[in-house]
Amino acid sequence: MRIEDYITDEISLKLIKKAEEFARNFFEREGTHGFSHVKRVFNLCMHIGKAEGADLEVLALAAFLHDVARPLEDEGIVEDHAKESAKIARRFLTSLKYPKVDEVVHAIEAHRFSRPPDPRTLEAKILSDADKLDAIGAIGVARVFMYYGEHGRDIEFSIKHFEEKILKLGDLVYTHTAKKLAEERHKFVEEFVDRLVREIEGEL
Repeated sequence: MRIEDYITDEISLKLIKKAEEFARNFFEREGTHGFSHVKRVFNLCMHIGKAEGADLEVLALAAFLHDVARPLEDEGIVEDHAKESAKIARRFLTSLKYPKVDEVVHAIEAHRFSRPPDPRTLEAKILSDADKLDAIGAIGVARVFMYYGEHGRDIEFSIKHFEEKILKLGDLVYTHTAKKLAEERHKFVEEFVDRLVREIEGEL
């Protein structure tokens, strides 16, 4: 997906690409929360944001910067990557004299469904939706097995994760566009888990 298909203003494009490069530097390796996850969240944000009439500039910046502190959380350096990412984003955007810093920062702070604050703005809701959607569907299945492969967990443990978390995410999205995407992705995961269980049981 090309950024230019959604953002046409040259000044906005330059700022967003600068944010993308800034964010990329925080990710030394790939994995379930690597920069490829950030790019997919960005793609979802642009698709949903255009359909919902969001401020795509704010949304693009929030998407690229929302997980910059995730590697720090994974290493145990910070407790909450959303809060720390918001602080980093504030410093970065303030240094560029960006006028909508607060809007971007709120979206980043509120993107985790399991922790406060709740998203108040449309852009914050879309970022939260996109982050959840990347955990559902074919990508979600791939990410679950990547994660449990990295941590030495077995298939049965992964099934429990699908049932306790992944299959509940579709009910937590906010926007109409995200709900439609979540329905399709949820159905895929449901069918996959059902078949996986049946194969383990020797039924198929």
